[in-house]
Amino acid sequence: MSRLPLKSRSAALTEGPSRAPARAMLKAAGFDDEDLKRPLIGVANTWIEIGPCNLHLRQLSKQVKKGIRAAGGTPMEFNTVSISDGITMGSEGMRASLVSREVIADSIELVARGNLFDALVVLVGCDKTIPGGVMALARLDLPSLILYGGSIAPGSWEGHDVTIQDVFEAVGAHAAGRITDGQLQTLENQACPGAGACGGQFTANTMATVCEFLGISPMGSASVPATDADKDGVAEQAGRLVMDVLQRGDRARSILTREALENAIAAVAATGGSTNAVLHLLAIAHEANVNLELDDFDRINRRVPLLADLKPGGQFVATDLYRAGGITLVAKRLCDAGLLHTDAKTVTGRSLGNEADQAQETTGQAVVRPLDHPIKPTGGLVVLRGNLAPEGAVVKVAG
Repeated sequence: MSRLPLKSRSAALTEGPSRAPARAMLKAAGFDDEDLKRPLIGVANTWIEIGPCNLHLRQLSKQVKKGIRAAGGTPMEFNTVSISDGITMGSEGMRASLVSREVIADSIELVARGNLFDALVVLVGCDKTIPGGVMALARLDLPSLILYGGSIAPGSWEGHDVTIQDVFEAVGAHAAGRITDGQLQTLENQACPGAGACGGQFTANTMATVCEFLGISPMGSASVPATDADKDGVAEQAGRLVMDVLQRGDRARSILTREALENAIAAVAATGGSTNAVLHLLAIAHEANVNLELDDFDRINRRVPLLADLKPGGQFVATDLYRAGGITLVAKRLCDAGLLHTDAKTVTGRSLGNEADQAQETTGQAVVRPLDHPIKPTGGLVVLRGNLAPEGAVVKVAG
């Protein structure tokens, strides 16, 4: 594959006498001549101050931009929308959720095309921002990657760890008279202690796992929790990495292949991931021009064991998985079982199998089961067909 110049796109925006008006406008925004000689790297942010999932992405974007500059690029940050499912569920606002995925994909695509970015980093957090970001990258087919903001830490209530799942369940307990108004309010106040996405293997963490198995996120980056001291370093490294991806000329669709999508389905099966992964992976496959069907999910879930004991069906949360060895450990288990396409390419330039070989398992951890002692012999999702669902239905059976 022949490599294009690093400014193969942005040169048309910034170079030559005829582009003086454009340069004048960019200089008004704080860019100088040296900035404009470098590759222009879009930094798409899904930051909002409405809810914890994306609350910290402004801080992470600073680190991403630092890494881009250090590696010879000029970052240009812009923002798109985000809807928090955890906040809007049960209200009319939830009608905006899936629509937001399309708006996110459309808006990232438009800004990247309009500004002729040479490469792109997308910072994501809550549920629809992740597939929306990947869909945009598949459409654009630029050197690019996804950076997940990370999971929230668990809260503490009456002497034990709690998550947003406990608050939802407490609403029912309160209605049944099993807990008091005061207990419900105390739990509400303590369940979500800061920034980060919902802690179980709900949609956000499922799709973050998916991104690592797709190869569009660097392996190990998603597992680092939102408020962990190492997260800034992960973000800076992502900025440096996108410049490496640009120099290699690796485009998104060269990573988002049929094999990568099958690897992602296996990850959902092994971790008891969200049924929403089916919806989103089908959409990503469509944008990447890859044929993927519901039957593929059924086939893969039948042969992949459920290994990760994660909420909502299991015992542990994402921060526990990080301490156990992270998503990389899950990848290692599945590689060892011969259940992944180990030669699938990732944004690091290494294969998924090479990335999985870097796994470091914490001695005595109980979050990710060994292959000879799975939670269940088949995956966390089941595809049903019949007169009630002639086109198929998906049921989560993890736990």
